[in-house]
Amino acid sequence: MPDLPQKKVGIVACSGEELAVGTVTRLAALRVLEQLRPGDTVTICLPLFLAGGEGDRAFARFYPTIAVDGCDKRCAARATEQFSGKPAASVVVSDLVAEHGLRQPEGTRRLNESGLQAVDLTANQVASLVDELLGKRWSRRTGTFAETIPLAASQEAAQATCSCGSGIPIQKIAVNGQTVALVALPLIFEQFRTAGKVPGDSLARELLDVVKVYNEVPTEAEEAYAAALVREYEAFCGHQETTA
Repeated sequence: MPDLPQKKVGIVACSGEELAVGTVTRLAALRVLEQLRPGDTVTICLPLFLAGGEGDRAFARFYPTIAVDGCDKRCAARATEQFSGKPAASVVVSDLVAEHGLRQPEGTRRLNESGLQAVDLTANQVASLVDELLGKRWSRRTGTFAETIPLAASQEAAQATCSCGSGIPIQKIAVNGQTVALVALPLIFEQFRTAGKVPGDSLARELLDVVKVYNEVPTEAEEAYAAALVREYEAFCGHQETTA
């Protein structure tokens, strides 16, 4: 399989700026990203995600994500599920507040004491979920957990990063007259070329099988995808030869 970036957990927080609980989600997510688990997490920008940000959506399809919502509308969780896949975990601030008997958070720019307590509570909950997710093997094909694997012995200190710069390559191809973005396709092509695989129809099924590990391919469109992949791989190899 292609050599892909280190596994991390995506944090997608709701953007309900008019509500105090929305402020709690953003501050809690920032604390996880910058202080509690900086080496293990990246941020997913919800507005960019909704607007079609390819890097953010690719990350959410490829790696587990935690949706951090302020209220039971669960905007972050629903958006993630709609455009990429069901989040691996979900945290709702209003539920945590009720569960721990806190007063209702108030303030948007400046939270009250209960709001600050909710930030601490939410951040710690998300950090615990990050540890749990990194302690399990995430299946990119099914979007679910596989077997459990040991947690890393130490945490790497790192600066908070964005999923759009996570290093997961995407390539757009035309299939049945429509443009689709495929995760990891450039790396797959490079792997095949390094292995000396010659472009041609005989390679179609093998290419498709590898692409399906990282992307959802409709069963009824497999033949069209396979033909497009062969065409794009041939172009890729031709370009590599002319630039060598």
